[in-house]
Amino acid sequence: MKRKTAILLAIASILTLNVAAVARDPLSFEGQSPKILFLTMPWGEEVTYYAYEGIFYVTNVADSTYQTLNYYVPAEKRGAEFAPILMRNYVGGYMAAEARRPSATDATGRALYEGYCVCIAGARGRDSEQGGAFTGRAPAAILDLKAAVAYLHYNDHLMPGDANRIITDGTSAGGAMSALLGMTGNHSLYRPLLKAMGAADSRDDVFASACYCPIIDLEHADAAYEWTYQCVDQATRGATDEQMAIAAELAAQFPQYINELDIHDGEKQLTALNYRDYLKSFIIASAQRARNEGVIIPDSLGFTFYAAAERRGASADGTRPSRLKRMPRIAHADRQSEFVTDVDLDTYLRYVATRTPLKSTPAFDATGVVGAMATGENELFGDASGSAVNFTAFSAAKSGQGTVTPEVEANVKLMNPMAFFQYDTAQHRIARFWYIRHGAADRDTAFPVPINFATKLSNYGLNVDFALTWNRGHEGDYNLDDLFTWIALITRP
Repeated sequence: MKRKTAILLAIASILTLNVAAVARDPLSFEGQSPKILFLTMPWGEEVTYYAYEGIFYVTNVADSTYQTLNYYVPAEKRGAEFAPILMRNYVGGYMAAEARRPSATDATGRALYEGYCVCIAGARGRDSEQGGAFTGRAPAAILDLKAAVAYLHYNDHLMPGDANRIITDGTSAGGAMSALLGMTGNHSLYRPLLKAMGAADSRDDVFASACYCPIIDLEHADAAYEWTYQCVDQATRGATDEQMAIAAELAAQFPQYINELDIHDGEKQLTALNYRDYLKSFIIASAQRARNEGVIIPDSLGFTFYAAAERRGASADGTRPSRLKRMPRIAHADRQSEFVTDVDLDTYLRYVATRTPLKSTPAFDATGVVGAMATGENELFGDASGSAVNFTAFSAAKSGQGTVTPEVEANVKLMNPMAFFQYDTAQHRIARFWYIRHGAADRDTAFPVPINFATKLSNYGLNVDFALTWNRGHEGDYNLDDLFTWIALITRP
């Protein structure tokens, strides 16, 4: 009896030590208590879910307002214990974003309805301030979100949901964060920075990334913008003579960038000579889907059509009309009498520029970074004192800053998913699946920026679902049926 008692006491002692060890681990999910909450979907159906909120994902907390995550689990769906995890961020303009609750009108609420777990992580931004110092300048936002991913992996054995199937989602600068999470999983450049923050010693890679209108490739975004919109006249832009001269200089840089980017459309190398046709193909595909869905496209937008009857026969010159490779399958031929065959690109781009006024020149790295002339991106790469700096050699020279410091150059790289296509170690993982959408009427960044990223991903052998969405501006989490059809497809057993 004494021997049995001693064994039981020893086991109890071990269990006590283990519980104490867990209690001493500030990054353990153990002991988190949920609330039961309800969400009413737009069609009236109610979703019940468990809410775990206000969880710190680092031990060295620099800003308690933002460095937390909320975690939500559907209560009435089978399989939630092993469900994919939608990780949504609400970063916008590279500003700070708090962890929120799910919304019935975006992907978070829809994910709970579909039976997925949801993580909403806060992140510091360029406007984060503590004790008179700015704490969220680059690369703070992506470090915070990577730390949140590491928390999910670290606690995968304790939390509902499958951390091996994290799907990130974000819009604009948040789309850039989603892209970075997908591109930089476990990359060595971030590891010492995460360690210094007290992030969990775990993986930070994700399974898939959904990116709406991502503001990325900031080193080349100004050149892409001016090359794209060089057809827009000075009066429409409201630009000065000096700005127009700068715009011309920037536009002239873009062809060399495209020639050096090493991207392909199938077997065809994309160069400055054929890139306009490549861009046109996505705009045509966008218009064609709109036509298939019954949208009337005004003649003033520059599109050329031909009738369905003509498509089946010969064209006026006796030849059979070609069908563009990207033209989507016609789903409603009985309602669709015309097919999009071409677009006058300059006419269409002028339409986009009049729908929403173009940004000042340069669009991202202002050539004067004081006061109102600074952009959000100039502030992003500034320092803790609140200063704004140039981050490209072109604007640094124009504004008299001189050169870009090595520290700023390093931070610019850490914020650009285009910089991480080469694996640096065996641990570095790029997400396998990508869903990228950019509005076909969105002028916040130029069309080539998301097109180049999607093309590079595809060339790299990754699974990419990319489109310019007809008549959409700078927004995200639209066409949720499309998004969740994609998620169901990539996560099916």
